[in-house]
Amino acid sequence: MKLFKHLHTITKHRHKVISHCRRAGIFWQGLFHDVSKLSPTELIPSVKFYQGTRSPNEREREIYGYSRAWMHHKGRNKHHFEYWVDLNPATKQYEPVPMPMRYLKEMFCDRVAASKIYQGKNYKDSHPLEYFLKGNARKRMNNMTADVLEAWLTILAEQGEKAAFKHIKSIKNNFDYTKTEK
Repeated sequence: MKLFKHLHTITKHRHKVISHCRRAGIFWQGLFHDVSKLSPTELIPSVKFYQGTRSPNEREREIYGYSRAWMHHKGRNKHHFEYWVDLNPATKQYEPVPMPMRYLKEMFCDRVAASKIYQGKNYKDSHPLEYFLKGNARKRMNNMTADVLEAWLTILAEQGEKAAFKHIKSIKNNFDYTKTEK
């Protein structure tokens, strides 16, 4: 039973992300969103720890102190900021690096879709921004990446989906936001 419920949840989420990616101008990329979730490394623990109201990775982490499924997932899916960490040659420390625009767009689509799936009928366009602001992701991602994501989530919260996706789609996928003036 948990298998079918989990598959239903991830399929519903994936279809929402694909729809959002189309609106963001990265449809082809959206078609391949989260396919690693069907690998045994992610699927088996996700079914085992499925609850329906939050990510199964959170429960796996509570039990073991880490989530093997999440570690597999973030290492294969470039729309997660955790993927974009590398060794800084100057500091000799692992540090977040800016995400390429196309994956930043997919991260936005993923976050909005996740909010819609987990919030259900209670979803509001302000939820993805509220979740971002109350969490600690900003502290762990590259500052420029976090600034762009927060700006897009603010457009969503204040002006709605149509305005947010129109704005995001207008940005070229190869645009380098790290070269712009603040």
